[in-house]
Amino acid sequence: MDHPARLDTELAVQPWQRATLLFAVIAALELVLLIVAGGALLAKPHTSHRSTAKAATARHAPATHATSAARKSKTQTTPKHQPAASAAELPRRKVKLVVLNGNGRQGAAAAAAARVKSRGYKVGTVANAPRQDYPQTIVMYRRGFEGEGQRLAHDLGIQVVGPLDGMKPAQLHGAQAVLILGG
Repeated sequence: MDHPARLDTELAVQPWQRATLLFAVIAALELVLLIVAGGALLAKPHTSHRSTAKAATARHAPATHATSAARKSKTQTTPKHQPAASAAELPRRKVKLVVLNGNGRQGAAAAAAARVKSRGYKVGTVANAPRQDYPQTIVMYRRGFEGEGQRLAHDLGIQVVGPLDGMKPAQLHGAQAVLILGG
């Protein structure tokens, strides 16, 4: 009687061992497949990006060449990094300015106003800016007077030029541009 009972125990253990072994093999295969798929996905963007870029360059080569030729002729008149500024429409004698002292030095606005007048501009208001800590001199222009603002900045050797910021057109008392003196 001992013999049949021992046989049942051996048979009962074997299916469990087989199932465990089968699950382990399946898990190992899944792990290998995941590693291969992950490696392929990580490596694929680099190679496909290069081939796509090469294909796009090859497809558009004639158009790009024609465009670059047009750009080269344009860059001779206008630098690439600066957008083409609109031309000043008003003569200097008709451009009215507000000159504000933003550096805190006494008499700086009056001296700048005299310099601007010597260039032919009309000077309206000469006063102190609301702040006295401007790091550099700036030119701001009202809408529609970008060309005049750019020309003023060029005439005075000022690098920072932009539309009105922090001021309302009504504060200009009819002037087209503002010169704020900085440090």
